Amino acid sequence: MSIRIVGFYMSEKFSKIEHYVIASDTGARDGIGVEIYVGNNMVMEIFRDDTKKKREVSLFQDQLDLELVEQAITLFKEEIPEDFQD
Repeated sequence: MSIRIVGFYMSEKFSKIEHYVIASDTGARDGIGVEIYVGNNMVMEIFRDDTKKKREVSLFQDQLDLELVEQAITLFKEEIPEDFQD
């Protein structure tokens, strides 16, 4: 399994996102995603899986603020290229 952190960022544009990580994964799955953190806890991940040719959301906390989820989706669409890689 190989996970490569592409970048660690603080969010000024998205008020609900304290910080996020862009990471690629070439292990059990192959693609790139955005990990969303509140404090030191990853609360969600949005991942473009190039093997499955789909985008997936994983939640790691119950009852997330809807505005946080909406901002995370917008962030994902801005940061992660839409086209799947072969």
